[in-house]
Amino acid sequence: MKIENFDFYDRTSLKSYNLDKTMQDQLNALSQLDVFTRKHCENVAAITCRLCEYLHCSKGFTEYCTICAYLHDIGKLFIPPAILQKPSKLTDEEYEVMKTHTTIGYQMCMKDERLRPYAAGALYHHEALNGTGYPTGLTKNDIPYEGQIIRVADEYDAIVSKRQYKTHVGITDTLKIIIDNTKPLEDVKKSDAMNEIIMNAKSGKDNPVIVKTLIKVVIDDINYEIFCTQEYVDSLKDDIKRLEKAEKYYEKMKSSKNKSKEDYYYQYAMMYLEKGEDINNFIQIKEEYKKAYSTRKERIDTLYDEIKKIKKLKL
Repeated sequence: MKIENFDFYDRTSLKSYNLDKTMQDQLNALSQLDVFTRKHCENVAAITCRLCEYLHCSKGFTEYCTICAYLHDIGKLFIPPAILQKPSKLTDEEYEVMKTHTTIGYQMCMKDERLRPYAAGALYHHEALNGTGYPTGLTKNDIPYEGQIIRVADEYDAIVSKRQYKTHVGITDTLKIIIDNTKPLEDVKKSDAMNEIIMNAKSGKDNPVIVKTLIKVVIDDINYEIFCTQEYVDSLKDDIKRLEKAEKYYEKMKSSKNKSKEDYYYQYAMMYLEKGEDINNFIQIKEEYKKAYSTRKERIDTLYDEIKKIKKLKL
């Protein structure tokens, strides 16, 4: 039987850009990050690569932007673990410390000639179009395009990871949050905001074009998950049919009244069994396959429903 194998971020072209070799030379610093942050950096890079492709960016910019994305959180090396790994909400003081990972990461990149070309990822990925981001509160076109792309990829993976999705089921709620970040602030009071921020309140935090592109990427990935799951379902279906044939001969074997016929049907039953299966366990295995088949079929239906929900989302 084919083993089910689906990777949430598998739909990338990273290998086609030969980034593995590049990263060996330029991204060794990632190995020093904690496992969660390192995985997050890899995921954000994968999503960024997909976004660049769907946005029809050049191959050179896509390579550049992807490496920037790998490095975007490198400054977290110097954030205290008690803050970086805190499960509950950060205090205002802790949040100010956390925000410094952008400037720390930028300084790290600028000090290393190999990383210097990719410093923008670390510096700009938390800037927002409406000026409410950090570290410098840039607005609109003042934020480099790579920073705008990585910001969306970063938000998406952060929410997905927090919710511990293993499949795209339920991903619509994540996209709703990101869509909300494309919308203008509803309540901006002059008493608690600078005039410049008020002027930019007509913009949301995220670039809507990039968010629309993210939705296309997610739908494509859901279809890919459906394809992978359907392949597994088809494989299960074949195995169930095979074991049902074995069971037919097994039942004839048990009802045989002489040894020669019993051996005859036993040999036929064994012809349908594969490695790890024997005359004593194959019926139990068949029932497990049938249960898995039913579960995966239901998931495929749910994934199709998820696509319908996503397509109804409005920016």
